[in-house]
Amino acid sequence: MSKDKEKPPEPLDFFIWTVEDVGLWLEEINLGSYRQIFKENGVNGEYLESMSMFTTEQILRFIRKCHMKWGDFIILCKELRRIKVACLKGEQKIRRPWWAPRCLSVVFIKAAKCNRQSRVVSLKLEP
Repeated sequence: MSKDKEKPPEPLDFFIWTVEDVGLWLEEINLGSYRQIFKENGVNGEYLESMSMFTTEQILRFIRKCHMKWGDFIILCKELRRIKVACLKGEQKIRRPWWAPRCLSVVFIKAAKCNRQSRVVSLKLEP
């Protein structure tokens, strides 16, 4: 199954983004200069999602590892927050990921809706 590499990834699905999807998203939010370093460090959607749980030490380590400016890190965090809010409001359509077999579409969508509800709860608990 081919995947359009130049089409920006679906925001709701950011937790299943590949390293390439993250790179496209960085371009979209004007942080494309970090695309290569994020790729070299294996930053995918699961990693981005876990950043909300980072300690101060982990944040500083990430910034050093990716050679990020503080302002750019803040932009990155704001954009991630925007995606989570879109998820909370149900603004994004749930879709089957490119890697999932078509025969599992119904199962995946049910699981994704359940997952969305758990993400909404975690978003409400964040400061």
